[in-house]
Amino acid sequence: MNKITPEQIDELLPQTQCGLCGHGGCMPYAEAILFENAPIDLCPPGGVETLFALGNLLNQDPTPYVAEMQTKTKPKMLATIREAECIGCTKCIQACPVDAILGSAKQMHTVIISECTGCELCVPPCPVDCIDIAALSDKETEAIKKEKANHARDRFHAKQHRLTQEKLMQDTSPHHPSLLKKQRYIQAAIMRAKAKKK
Repeated sequence: MNKITPEQIDELLPQTQCGLCGHGGCMPYAEAILFENAPIDLCPPGGVETLFALGNLLNQDPTPYVAEMQTKTKPKMLATIREAECIGCTKCIQACPVDAILGSAKQMHTVIISECTGCELCVPPCPVDCIDIAALSDKETEAIKKEKANHARDRFHAKQHRLTQEKLMQDTSPHHPSLLKKQRYIQAAIMRAKAKKK
């Protein structure tokens, strides 16, 4: 029998990266299942379907968990920002694990609907409570395919990689040429915007 890998378990998870399982995202939960014997019933967004898929892969009987999982299963969700109320604090952008929120400081933000995983992580940091989370209809849920989960996983990993690179750049040299170039570009954009207002 082939050895099970964290990647195989991660493949079965919904990739919301919500942390409702008590771990830092889908891959950390997959690793906890494999290496720390974490239970297979900790994923509300995955629900009963994911519970059975995990049980099948890991040769564990999911039946004892079914009743509880049915009560805590979460429907597919989607975040929206009431844009007129947004103050542009960027806290939701920082909280989003898949970079599905677009905006800049002191400017209106918006959710990129096709990228949102409905993790709800953007809601708590919002100081003006202008983010709504709504359950998708059955029809919309059916339209969400495995490709979306794979895409969300890729975006999550891309963000983690970007944050690691930015931190490495800041830690190694505050005067790194690419950081200085980025700062000059931003400053020039601000100057152009101010000039247009005049």
